[in-house]
Amino acid sequence: MSQLSFFAAEATDRSPLDLAGLLAGPGQLVRMGGTARVSVVVADEWRAQALLGEYAARGLGGELAPAVEDRISIRTAYVKALAPLASWLHGAVKRPPAGLELDGHKLRLWAIAAGSPGDNRSYDLHLGHSDPGAWAQVGQAIERAGLPAELVGPRAGGPAYRITGQRRMSRLAELVGPPPRGAPDGEWPVRKL
Repeated sequence: MSQLSFFAAEATDRSPLDLAGLLAGPGQLVRMGGTARVSVVVADEWRAQALLGEYAARGLGGELAPAVEDRISIRTAYVKALAPLASWLHGAVKRPPAGLELDGHKLRLWAIAAGSPGDNRSYDLHLGHSDPGAWAQVGQAIERAGLPAELVGPRAGGPAYRITGQRRMSRLAELVGPPPRGAPDGEWPVRKL
C-alpha cells in the first residue's frame, strides 16, 4: 500500500483555478471586464457530464452547447473567480504562465476533457491544435508533476503528451483519482499493482 500523494486530486481542496488544467489541454479562455469564462469541446457525453459535475463542485455553473461534428462544447459563465486565469492570455494567444504547476485536480480536469488510453501502458493528454506555442511549457509542468511525457504529433494521434510505462501510469492514476461516473471501462488511467 502506498501513501496518497500530496498533489493527488483526493488530497487537496478544489478551486475554480483548477480549470487551468483545461487550459493546459484544449480549453480556451475569454475575458470580459473583471471576469473570465473557460470553454472546452469534448467528444463524449460522459466527459461533458463529468465536467459539469466538476464545475459544480467548485461553485461554478456550466452549460452545454452543440459543437461541430457531434462534439459538445462546455463552458462556464463569466465569473470573477476565473479572472486570475487571464494570466494565460497574451493578447488573444493562450500561453501558460511562468512556473505553471499541474496538480491532481488540474490533471483530472484535463484527463476528463481530453485524455485517452493508448495501449495498456500509455495514456495521452491531448493538447489544443491551435496552441503550439504553449506545448513546451505544459510539457515542463507535466514533468514537474512527476510524469515525464513525450510530445506526439498529429500522425501519432496528437498533438498530445503521451505518458508511457507502468510506473508513470500508476503515478498518473494516483494523481487524477478514481474514474468519473460514466467513464467507459479502459478510458481512465488505473493503478496497476
